[in-house]
Amino acid sequence: MPDSEAAGSELVLERRDAVLIARLNRPQARNALNAPLMRGIGRAVLDAEANPEIRVLIITATGDRAFCVGMDLKAFSSGASFAATDERGQAEMDAFMRLTEGNVRVPIIGAANGTAVGGGFELLLSCDLVVASAAAKFGLPEVKRGLIAAGGGVVFVGNRIPLALALELALTGDYIQADRAQALGLVNTVVPPEEVLDAALALAGRIAANGPLAVAASKEVVRLAAADPGAAWKRLRELQPEIFATEDAKEGAMSFIEKRTPQWKGR
Repeated sequence: MPDSEAAGSELVLERRDAVLIARLNRPQARNALNAPLMRGIGRAVLDAEANPEIRVLIITATGDRAFCVGMDLKAFSSGASFAATDERGQAEMDAFMRLTEGNVRVPIIGAANGTAVGGGFELLLSCDLVVASAAAKFGLPEVKRGLIAAGGGVVFVGNRIPLALALELALTGDYIQADRAQALGLVNTVVPPEEVLDAALALAGRIAANGPLAVAASKEVVRLAAADPGAAWKRLRELQPEIFATEDAKEGAMSFIEKRTPQWKGR
């Protein structure tokens, strides 16, 4: 893949060393989610998973007004289909759905350059870590339109923050500022708008410097523990001997002893 490649006009992919950046590119629609954009995000997930040199996927967006305002309601109200029409499209939509369910092996950082509401907030919360613009707002306004946050928002907030606060977000549909989202634990870092991508890349670099197999296993167990601690303990007992027996584990020990940077092989 070249350093910068269009994945259709709705999404732009860019490679920065071990990081793949997927940029939502519908600024005229405040990066609202339509079928081509959802498939593009799914394609980015598939690309990241297929390339062992990709250690982190960053999802960000064009412009400074909005990361994503959720479903494209104009497309929805006009009856536009979100269903895939071919095998490739179905694979991309399946990958997008796995992302919303937290079932992607590669670590994902959401870089919220602007406001994320509805499905846009759900997309952001499906990421493992979030860097947000200080000017961004977040919320699940679906109830104000007679809908439910069916992309996982009502699940994500219930798992991540205290029940009363999750219910406040889900039942009022009101927006919160970036600083409150960080205080609640929904956002990792808040930075000035112009620093969002740089901060996300710096965070990605800290992750990419670690053993990829250990990172993937750690992500799996931590996410599983949030929903089912018993299952997480069982999975940890399965993964521990596998990870400890890898070449990377031996390399990690030797590089520590020899005081050098480890050279990971992903095996």
